[in-house]
Amino acid sequence: MPASPIKLESSLSSEEEALLRAVQHAGPKGVAVAQLLAQFPTLSRRTAQRWLAQWVSEGWIAAQGEGRGRRYLARPPYQAAAMPVFAAVEEPQAGWAQATTALLLAPDAQEVRAYVQQPLAQRAPVGYQRDLLESYQPNHSFYLPETVRRQLHAQGRTADATAPAGTYSRAVLNRLLIDLSWASSHMEGNTYSRLDTRRLIEEGAAAQGKGQVETQMILNHKAAIELLVDSIAQLQPGAPLWSRYLLMNLHAALAENLLPNPADEGRVRQHVVDIGLSVYRPIGAPQVLEELLNAVIGKVNAIADPFEQAFFMMVHLPYLQPFADINKRVSRLAANAPLFRANLAPLTFVGVPADRYAQAMLGVYEMGRVELLRDLFIWAYERSTQEYTAIRQTLAEPDPLRLGYRALIKETVRAVVQQPGTDAIALVEQAVEQQAPPAQRAELKALILDELRRLHEGVLARYGLRPSEWQAWKLWQNGLRR
Repeated sequence: MPASPIKLESSLSSEEEALLRAVQHAGPKGVAVAQLLAQFPTLSRRTAQRWLAQWVSEGWIAAQGEGRGRRYLARPPYQAAAMPVFAAVEEPQAGWAQATTALLLAPDAQEVRAYVQQPLAQRAPVGYQRDLLESYQPNHSFYLPETVRRQLHAQGRTADATAPAGTYSRAVLNRLLIDLSWASSHMEGNTYSRLDTRRLIEEGAAAQGKGQVETQMILNHKAAIELLVDSIAQLQPGAPLWSRYLLMNLHAALAENLLPNPADEGRVRQHVVDIGLSVYRPIGAPQVLEELLNAVIGKVNAIADPFEQAFFMMVHLPYLQPFADINKRVSRLAANAPLFRANLAPLTFVGVPADRYAQAMLGVYEMGRVELLRDLFIWAYERSTQEYTAIRQTLAEPDPLRLGYRALIKETVRAVVQQPGTDAIALVEQAVEQQAPPAQRAELKALILDELRRLHEGVLARYGLRPSEWQAWKLWQNGLRR
């Protein structure tokens, strides 16, 4: 029996809705991109590919084949995926797309879950256990067994494995910004939809009816992800991945305008904190936090395997609680840094149930045990790689001119905005003439001017601009038009 077309989200544009319905009614053999473009002659191939990739990853449609032979069709009825290494008890997840796979728990993970599900009064109060960190010996101790690490490498491998660090994350950056910003924020109770998030990040349009805190949280994720991607691209081969500078600035990006005391942004906390609905009491002394945070950075930099590095940060940053708040958000983005560096598929956390994640963290906090978080990590990464395999197969190649002159484009846009009284065209021409050969100057100039026309508050961090600088430039521009 064929699957019924999936109900559309009301926020789709009429053109998106028409294209999606054309795919869903294409019949059992599906439809190719070329056939869809013939039906929608005003639609660009790049836009169609981007929409189709998103709908495949969200479970609205299915895709078969590769390259020019790839076809899109209505998603068939759900069939459970094969069990991962730690298969044990099936735990179906409700309320997600039809593509959701079962979260499978090993017996030791079930044991952790059973304990943290007890009423609060039945769980013994506990403080930070230094031995969890001190007993861990990089490349001798492992949270992820070798069989699991091999499985994760096989799932996450990309065609950019031997390319410079960060190549893959740059290639999928536009989609990564949406997925990781939305999913990580959603785990904190943010009610933005995926489409709302896309419009905020791509167009700077805040969703109606949403609070300012929710909008700020999404934009902070975007800025933090861009910070990570840029930092990794600048790393020298063999250099340590983490520094206090990077970690503190990652927190500052995620915390901007969200903490009661702005002085807590990007610094080790100076006061005691409590963990809601938990009997765990983190360390309160700032000097001890400083010492232990330095130890965490030292140990994670010594770990060779990127997945073990990722999981180590997911365990030890929230457990230590080095910041006044936003520790788990920092850990989720920090977990992606070694994957970005190794050109592996990212861990987006799309579809990870917030309650399961909370239980897994309680297992770390109150028991010093990682098994429940481990199984959730494995399951979440399998979902992420399934999505990004589909995305990379349908994404158009990045614009080589934009990629090759990325630094020049950023510097020139920033210079124009920071000097509102200057002749923008003359400034762009001067920058292009200094750094580009004659054959590329006209196209590069047009590209930079287009970036300036499309500038909005949602992309300011990309250019190192402050909102006040952008507003001043806009006022000057408006004054010229009057």
